[in-house]
Amino acid sequence: MKNKYMPTAIGLYINYFVHGMGVIILAQNMDALASQWGTDNAGVAIVISSLGIGRLIVLMVSGYLSDKFGRRPFVLLGMLTYILFFIGILVSPSIAVAYIFGILAGVANSFLDSGTYPALMESFPESPGTANVIIKAFISAGQFALPLMVGFIVSQNLWYGWTFVLSIAIFIINGIYLYNKPFPKQQAEQVDDIVEEKEPRKIFSIEGVAFILYGYVSQATFYLVSQWLTKYGSDVANMGDTSSRALISYYSVGSLLCVFVTSALVKKKFQPVTFLVGYTFISFVALLIMWLFPTALVCTIGAFVVGFSAAGGVMQLGLTVMADMFPSGKGKVTGIFYTAGSIASFTIPLVTGQLSKTNVANIILLDVGIALLGFLLAIVIFIRFKKDRRSL
Repeated sequence: MKNKYMPTAIGLYINYFVHGMGVIILAQNMDALASQWGTDNAGVAIVISSLGIGRLIVLMVSGYLSDKFGRRPFVLLGMLTYILFFIGILVSPSIAVAYIFGILAGVANSFLDSGTYPALMESFPESPGTANVIIKAFISAGQFALPLMVGFIVSQNLWYGWTFVLSIAIFIINGIYLYNKPFPKQQAEQVDDIVEEKEPRKIFSIEGVAFILYGYVSQATFYLVSQWLTKYGSDVANMGDTSSRALISYYSVGSLLCVFVTSALVKKKFQPVTFLVGYTFISFVALLIMWLFPTALVCTIGAFVVGFSAAGGVMQLGLTVMADMFPSGKGKVTGIFYTAGSIASFTIPLVTGQLSKTNVANIILLDVGIALLGFLLAIVIFIRFKKDRRSL
């Protein structure tokens, strides 16, 4: 039977196309923004870190309130706050002002996440993993399209802000579309009573700590690459401006392909937890090879592979597995998991901004270590998940 929430889901996914552009829009316009703000690449990286601060400020609260008041208000509020971010960056005269608007982008992302992920899991209860992973397809599509747009704008000597204007226009149109679309009723209160006696042992257990750390590591792994891959290609692999920007597009194609592969396998009853181990191991190996052999060919192939393994929905699958093991409020689970990711969004740009002053290659080396930690955490989660299933 046709799912009555499919039109709503389409609108929710479109938001993440714009979010995909928003995640990398500062890094892709680094030179233009550095000139506008009178700073250097490290200064722009500081502004990028503000997105993590914004997520951290409200994500836990918005997840709780999403369970209490519903998903729609937070989706719409996220769209509005994102619009303020895009406008604010265009008019910001300095790093200080831009930092404030960067915080708004993080807040917007938190609002969208706390409303969208639970809404999709509740709209498609038979396939929540697939519903969440498709979000990543739209993020990847936005990350694929933006570098092409920016490359065209640079080649034509046009104003850099046109991609910001396009993002604003999409949000406005989609907001009107979503305003009266139906949202599912959250079921957290009913679930709470059922699992209250069964789940308390997990709250402070190994599973919870592992998921929190995995939320940080999975975000850090692909976030670092998405922000610095272009610079790595140009400064370390000696690629030209167009080809180094194209690395993000290859990265996005990889992540987009992974969404379809993973979705198909999940439908064939492969458990989402299985992918956490395999994908994080592939990310580690690909990043290590990129660091050891920084050539144009290796970077091109590596960008695709890292996009497939680290940015193809593995974080969304991690959330799905966590929600399966802790089913007592999907909004709260989303808040906990993505709060860890928001800390990564804040800390990683600060660290990499300083590393960029020495050698951009050190940034990829840092990501190698982070990916290795992610692989180890994925093994722990896999073992604990299997043990939990056997105990049911």
